[in-house]
Amino acid sequence: MIMSRRILLSAAAIGAAGLLALPQLSNASSGVQVGQPAPAFSAKDTNGKTVSLADLKGKTVVLEWSNHECPFVKKHYTGNNMQTLQKKWTGQDVVWLTVISSPVGEQGYVDAAQANKLTTERGAAPSAVLLDPKSQIARAYGATVTPHMYVIDKTGKLAYAGGIDDKPSTRIDDLKGAKNFVDSALTELAQGKAVSTTTARPYGCTVKYAPPSA
Repeated sequence: MIMSRRILLSAAAIGAAGLLALPQLSNASSGVQVGQPAPAFSAKDTNGKTVSLADLKGKTVVLEWSNHECPFVKKHYTGNNMQTLQKKWTGQDVVWLTVISSPVGEQGYVDAAQANKLTTERGAAPSAVLLDPKSQIARAYGATVTPHMYVIDKTGKLAYAGGIDDKPSTRIDDLKGAKNFVDSALTELAQGKAVSTTTARPYGCTVKYAPPSA
């Protein structure tokens, strides 16, 4: 009850700023299912290179939906949590893709140069930052919030989908003692084990989708 009240209070405060803070359920209508092949995609990164999931077969891949203006995203970057995970796992041959799906004119939109500047300023270390201003990758995966996290195993199947951890708040102090589902999933995959927690309720700011006709 205390946790529920705390989340609702946080939602009220952040909702006033035009953000939805309540945890979101996975978008079942997207057709994305853990244990099934991850949806194919191809997109330009911030350096103009085309990144295709098909070209990454044989690699473990992380998809991290991001919006630099979102306080939930800021929590993980200001607290150095996201950068630490990126550096840890890209150092172990995991491909980490940060995805920005905000369209032009919406909160979180950045062009390639701005995205690269953010990466440098935050000390981030993804393998690449993908620009998805038409929200095509977001729709394919049913991404609802930032940060919404997905882990794809070496066979191309979705191994984890959901929130980054079990502390749905904007408080940096809550990073301490949080159970990080992404780190756990990647650790188990690296050890040749089945992922024990395959889904968890995602939380954060709503993904700002482009109109379907964009």
